[in-house]
Amino acid sequence: MPEPDTLERAREDKREGKSPSTQAGEFVREEMHHIREGKHGARSTKQAIAIGLSKARRAGVKLPPPEKGQASAETRKHAARDYAKGQSGTAKRPSVKRSRATLKALRRESHSAASHTALARQARSSARHKSAAQRSAAAKEAARTRAKS
Repeated sequence: MPEPDTLERAREDKREGKSPSTQAGEFVREEMHHIREGKHGARSTKQAIAIGLSKARRAGVKLPPPEKGQASAETRKHAARDYAKGQSGTAKRPSVKRSRATLKALRRESHSAASHTALARQARSSARHKSAAQRSAAAKEAARTRAKS
């Protein structure tokens, strides 16, 4: 369950008209904090980000599952399920056994997935997969956002 502060920050982003990915970023940020403070670990930075995005979708952020070709069929299926759960509005109480098992498994993992080096490495590798045009468009978008604030 996401912390109330995170939910509030995501709602604030929504009110300000920011994109769903920005709103979801709050949940990813929370996940990184959890790993850094020793609450649990993650096998990789990618997994830590995936956990945050899953929480965001389940919390009702309108972040659709990735397109075909962007992620594996299994990832898309999980994302679609999380998205549907978040949009349905009905909250079913999570299974205690399953939650505990998940947390226990994550506690066994390393905490280096949320290090600054690991995050930087993940960002660079993610950027390498994008075309020059996509990177340029993202930079222009960022510049426009900065000019607004």
